[in-house]
Amino acid sequence: MGRKRKSLPLIENVEITDIAAEGKAIAKIEGKVIFITGVVPGDIVDVQVIKKRKSFMEAIPVKFHKHSETKIKAFCEHFGVCGGCKWQNLPYNEQLKYKHQQVIDNLERIAKVELPKIDYILPSEKTTFYRNKLEFTFSNKRWLTKEEINTDSKLDRNNALGFHVPKIWDKIVDIKECHLQKEPSNAIRLEFKKYADENNLSYFDIRNQEGFLRNLIIRTSTTDEIMVIAVFYYNDEKNISAVLNHIANKFPKITSLMYIVNSKANDSITDQDVILFKGNDFLYEQMEDLKFKIGPKSFYQTNSEQAYVLYSKTREFANLTGSEIVYDLYTGTGTIANFVAKQAKKVIGIEYIREAIEDAKVNSQINEITNTSFFAGDMKDLLNISFIEKHGTPDVIITDPPRAGMHKDVIDTIIRANPRKIVYVSCNPATQARDINLLDSLYKVTKVQPVDMFPHTYHVENIVLLEKR
Repeated sequence: MGRKRKSLPLIENVEITDIAAEGKAIAKIEGKVIFITGVVPGDIVDVQVIKKRKSFMEAIPVKFHKHSETKIKAFCEHFGVCGGCKWQNLPYNEQLKYKHQQVIDNLERIAKVELPKIDYILPSEKTTFYRNKLEFTFSNKRWLTKEEINTDSKLDRNNALGFHVPKIWDKIVDIKECHLQKEPSNAIRLEFKKYADENNLSYFDIRNQEGFLRNLIIRTSTTDEIMVIAVFYYNDEKNISAVLNHIANKFPKITSLMYIVNSKANDSITDQDVILFKGNDFLYEQMEDLKFKIGPKSFYQTNSEQAYVLYSKTREFANLTGSEIVYDLYTGTGTIANFVAKQAKKVIGIEYIREAIEDAKVNSQINEITNTSFFAGDMKDLLNISFIEKHGTPDVIITDPPRAGMHKDVIDTIIRANPRKIVYVSCNPATQARDINLLDSLYKVTKVQPVDMFPHTYHVENIVLLEKR
C-alpha cells in the first residue's frame, strides 16, 4: 500500500515583501521563504501551498485581503493567463528597480567578486509594441476561462491561435490582441484564424500529432519590412497556396511570405526547409549606417531599438582604438561583430547556427566591411588554442552566449587566450555571474551596465567589462 501524501497547507494573511528570480514574489513565514506567483510586493493574501521543501515553499494566491499601493491595472485582456508580460501590474519604474536589484543580487551571491559601482539600468523607450518577432501556435485545444467552463451554453469552437499557457504544454490561449508587436501583426494573426475557421482548416493537435495548421511566425523591422512564416504539419499544396494567397492579397505590405512543412514531434524549425512563397527570403534591420540581413532562422535581438542601446554600450565598454583583434563569440548574424568592426583591426565571429554565419558574412559584404571573418561550429569544439594560433590572439573578447551561459571548456580557452578585456553580454545574470566567478582569478569586473530589453517581464540583459588584473 502506497504512502499517503500529506495535504499542503493554506496560509492566511501573507504579506508579500519582495521579488525573486523568474518574476516570482517572496514572503517569509516563520523564517521559511515562500515563492508566490501572481502577486506583487505590498499585497496581503491567503495562499495555497503547492510545493513544500525543507528550506522553502511554493504557493499560489487564493484570496486578496489588500492590494499593494504600487499595483496598477494591467492593460492586456490576456494578462495572467497567456504567461507573457507578467509584470504589467507593476509600474515601469518599479519593474526597473527590481531588475536592477536582480543583477546586483546575482553578482554578489553567485559571482562573489569585488564589484564597482553598478550603473542604473537603462530603460526601454518603448514599453509596448517593442518586439520585432512573435511566434504563435495553432491548437484545437483552446484554453477555456473559468467563466466559459462554468457556463451552461455550448461552446461552438475549440480552436486557438496564440500562446501556450504556462506549464500546460497542450493548451493555447486564443489571443485577441497582443501589445508586444506593432501592426499589422495582430491583423495578420486574426486574418489567418478567420480564414482557417471559415474554410474548416484543421488546427494542430499536439497530443495526437495531427492537424494541418501548426505555427505562425511574424517578424517586423525598423525598415518597415514584414516577414510571415506559416508552418504546416503536412504538405497540402492546394490549401497552402490558398491561405497564403489570401494573406498576400489582404496584406500587400508583406515583403517576405514563406512556409515550412514540419512533421516532427517538436516545433523547432532550425532543421527544416523554408520555402519562399512570395517576396524576399529575408528582411533588413538598420542600425546607424549599417544594414543587417535577417533570414527566417536568424537570431536578432527582438527589441530592435533597445538592441542599439545594448550594442552601443558594448562598443563603449570595448573602447577599441583600431589596432585590436576582437573575437565575437556567439555572434549570431554578426550584428555586434559588424557593429564594432570599424573600430577594430580584425573581428572573428563564431556561431553554432550555420545559416546565421552565412547571414553574418553577407552583412559584412553589404556594408562593405572587409576586416571580419565568420566561422560556424560548436563553440566548445571550435574555439581552441589551434584556432587562436591560426587566426590571431584576441586583444578583446566580446561574448553574448545563450541563457545557459558559456561551457567551462570555452571559459578555459578564454583564460588561455589571455585577452586584455572581456565584454560579457548576457540575457541571464545568474549564469553570467557563475562564469564571472570562474574568470575572477585573472580578470577584475570594472564596469556593469544592466539594460532593459523586455518591459513587463522579469528578463534583464546585463553587460560586464572584465579587465586583466
